[in-house]
Parts: sequence; structure tokens; C-alpha cells
Amino acid sequence: MYVRELELRDYRSWPDLSLTFTPGITLFLGRNGYGKTNIVEAIGYTAHLGSHRVAHDAPLVRHGCDNARVSLTAVNQGRELTTHLLIKAHGKNQAQINRTKLHSPRELLGVVKTVLFCPEDLALIRGEPAERRRYLDNVLAKRRPRLAGVKADYDKVLRQRNTLLKTAGAALRRGYGADDGALATLDVWDGQLATLGAELIAARQELVAELAQYVHDSYATIAPESRPAAISYRSTVPVAEPDPELIEAAMLAELGRSRSKEIDRGTSLIGPHRDDVDVLLGSAPAKGFASHGETWSMVIALRLAEFQLLRSDGSDPVLILDDVFAELDAKRRERLVSITLDVEQVFITAAVDADLPANLEAAISQRVSVGVADQKDGRVSVLIPTTSETPTTKEQ
Repeated sequence: MYVRELELRDYRSWPDLSLTFTPGITLFLGRNGYGKTNIVEAIGYTAHLGSHRVAHDAPLVRHGCDNARVSLTAVNQGRELTTHLLIKAHGKNQAQINRTKLHSPRELLGVVKTVLFCPEDLALIRGEPAERRRYLDNVLAKRRPRLAGVKADYDKVLRQRNTLLKTAGAALRRGYGADDGALATLDVWDGQLATLGAELIAARQELVAELAQYVHDSYATIAPESRPAAISYRSTVPVAEPDPELIEAAMLAELGRSRSKEIDRGTSLIGPHRDDVDVLLGSAPAKGFASHGETWSMVIALRLAEFQLLRSDGSDPVLILDDVFAELDAKRRERLVSITLDVEQVFITAAVDADLPANLEAAISQRVSVGVADQKDGRVSVLIPTTSETPTTKEQ
């Protein structure tokens, strides 16, 4: 799979941009804050329907505009599809494939597959469990887009159930007992939460089992002198088998046992929203015990494992390396480049050539230099043409 064309309008710092790509390694070069990451972010947004930098869409729309547009043409095994996204600062986004309007942007999932590695990925090791859960759910959505809908439905039920738990808890604290109607309603939400949660937990367990060997092998390639790496799924529902029916029954039982505690705290304590991924180096958790270099190596291993798993499904996803070489030592830079040389398409961003490993230069097929210009409505990003570049750009 590779991206052939990308068009942006009013996306962050880009008022109007048109780029044409070929398979191989494309390097975006420009100083920090000039807008190179905005380009690869737009590609990643099309794949994930979310940014790796912000939680909401409003910052993606250029200041003073109502919406942003992202159009992307992807080629997968000879088949070409063009996606169009209208990203609104406020309100629901809209999407279409070629000329067909979609009921929901979620229908775009799977058309473009990317694996993005960026400095923020350190949170996969050092961050909270929510970061590792998001990692799993993003991979699941790429391989099985329907599960993105399951996750959205689960989150909706979870919010409703938490609201009911808060209401019941407040009534108890005022000296009133939780009425039978509220408890009956809670039983209904328990059933829905367990059904959706069981499907999500089972899918995550299967995914971690598939990723585990890839993580081990990728880490051994990046850091052969270090301890062996491993990952495992840790759930609040005590069922080891990825069987949705068994997990649903066990989750209902756990919800029943935890009900009084949940009412007291006003939040749901059981389910996939409380699960985590254990990341180990040897027998010790990577979080808190890994050195800085080992942490970076583990992050690379997780992303490479994701890439290898998606590749095993039939085609290479697009690999995006966003400002990562500046964070790595020389040895890890060269090993990462050697791994990516056989990838169909790679996008790399860097501030200066000095950040790049020596073995990358000969492999670069396209360079895109990014600068800025002051216009009457503010500073915007622009392309700096060179004789070796093929992309074109239009400016307002």
C-alpha cells in the first residue's frame, strides 16, 4: 500500500497543499514548528480518524476557518481509492470514498493503513494504562474496522452506567436507599456492558497473543545486548481464554460482586476500560525499570510489531517516522533504517540533515522541504521547491 496523492485545505498551518508521492522513502525536512508534522498527521488522521497529538478535532482546523479538508489517494495492490474528509471545528465530520458519501467517517477505516512512530510514543511504556489500551484498539480498528464500532458502543454504555452509579451513590449518601427501579436499570446496563466488553477483551487478548512474538523478535533486533522483551494482557475479568461467552459470564459475575463498591465510588471498576498491557524486559516491568535506551527500543519494538502484523494480513501499511531519529543514538538510528528499507512506503520527518543516520541518504527517493511565509491572515506553511522534488503546491 502507498499514498499517491495528498491534498489539504485549511488543515492546521496549511491553507492549501497538493502533494504527489511514489513508493519508497519520502523525507520531509524543515525546522520545528514549520508544519512538516502536520502533513504526516493528516495522513495518519485519515487512517485512524484521530490525531496522535491532540484529543479533539478543533486544533486541526486552521485559525479563522470553519473546517479543514483532507483528500488522499491510496493504491493497494493495484486498486486505487480516494478518500475525502471534512473536519469541522464544531459538529460532526463528513467523509466520502471517491464520489460516494458515507454515513459515518468510521467507514473509512481500513482504506488506508499506517503505522506511526513519534516521540509521544514513550507514553506506551511510561504512561498510564489508557495509552496502552489505545494502542491495542487502534491496531484492532485497522485489522477489523467493525471493532471500532464495538468500542464506541461500549464507551457510550459505560458513560450511561457511570451516570446511574453516581445517581445511586448520591441517593445513598443523602440517606435514601437506591430504589428498585434504579437497580433494575443498572442490571440492564450491566448486561450491555458485559456483552460489548467481552467482545473487546477477547479481541485484545487475541491481538496481544499475535503481537507477542513480533515484539520479542523486533526488540532483539533493535537491542540484541539487552534482556528479552515480552507483553501480556492483564484484565479485570479473570478469564484467560479469548472466548466472548466465557468472558461475558465472568464479567457479569464480577460486576455483581463489585456493585456496592462501584455505587460508593460512582464509577465502573470492571471491564476493558480498566485493563492494561504488561510490558516486560526479562522478568521486570519496563515501566520504572528500563533505561532510557531500553525504553526507546521497546517503543520501536511495539511499533515494528504492529507493522509486521499488518503486513502479515497481505500488504504493507504506510510507515511514518515523525521526528524520531533525533531521539535515538547512532546505533539505534541505523538499525531502524535497515529494518525499514524493504517497506513499500515510508514517510520521515526531520528538522535537519544532521539528525539522519548515514545509511538513510542513499535510500531516500523524494525530498520535501518545508518553510513558512507571512501572509495577511498570519503565518502559514509553504513548500520550498528544489530540483529533486516532484510535489506541487498551491497557495492562497
